[in-house]
Amino acid sequence: MSGTKREVTEFEGRVYSATKRIPRGQVTTYKMIAGAIGCGSSRAVGQALRRNPFAPAVPCHRVIRSDMTLGGFAGKTSSEFLRRKTMLLAKEGVEFADGRLSEPKRVYTFR
Repeated sequence: MSGTKREVTEFEGRVYSATKRIPRGQVTTYKMIAGAIGCGSSRAVGQALRRNPFAPAVPCHRVIRSDMTLGGFAGKTSSEFLRRKTMLLAKEGVEFADGRLSEPKRVYTFR
């Protein structure tokens, strides 16, 4: 049916729930989310976030790669999408220099 939202899988629900825990002004990694929900695949987490129908309530822009680079945004890695992700994070005080997170203290770890 056109115009209706698709069902969210149980796995996606776990990813979105974990992502909602990331405080404003902090980031975490796809791998850290995977670990927090008991999943061995950071790529699966990235795929779930790519389909996130709840943004910005589920702040997928706060998820970056383990090497502390931006990763993707909305399933894209083009400069236009990464500029948008960078802008959203900058509004929260999260800065990147030479493509990497400037302040490691901004990394949120799940407890």
